[in-house]
Amino acid sequence: MKISTKGRYSLRMLVDLAEHKDNGYIALKDIAERQGISKKYLEQIVTLLNRSDILRTNRGYQGGYMLAQAPSQYTVGQILRITEGGLCPVACLEDDPNQCERSGSCRTLPIWQGLSNVIAEYLDSITLQDILDNYQNVGADEYYI
Repeated sequence: MKISTKGRYSLRMLVDLAEHKDNGYIALKDIAERQGISKKYLEQIVTLLNRSDILRTNRGYQGGYMLAQAPSQYTVGQILRITEGGLCPVACLEDDPNQCERSGSCRTLPIWQGLSNVIAEYLDSITLQDILDNYQNVGADEYYI
């Protein structure tokens, strides 16, 4: 599994919104400047995130975006599922129940299921607030398992 630029930038954008949550609605141009991401690319990400009701939007003068809920309510797993379409390390785990014709006799399936569970549990255990807290406590962008 490889996280795309869209997934990484979405997470950076939402962490930025979480960090500046007390400033009201934040303009995309401000996020783009702080994060070094093109405003055009952020517009594409916003369209995707708006479908999931993660953001509040305000148009016009002093318009922009803010998180719809507290940073503690959003997990990295949730965000990546929205942007990446899923977290499964192999295609046969994307459907429930498993549609693979070999699933009943596949000796490697338990390996992929275990990996999928570890990935999901780990990413679902980290919230945007955890990212902010960890950065403030460590002073760097390190995250320890």
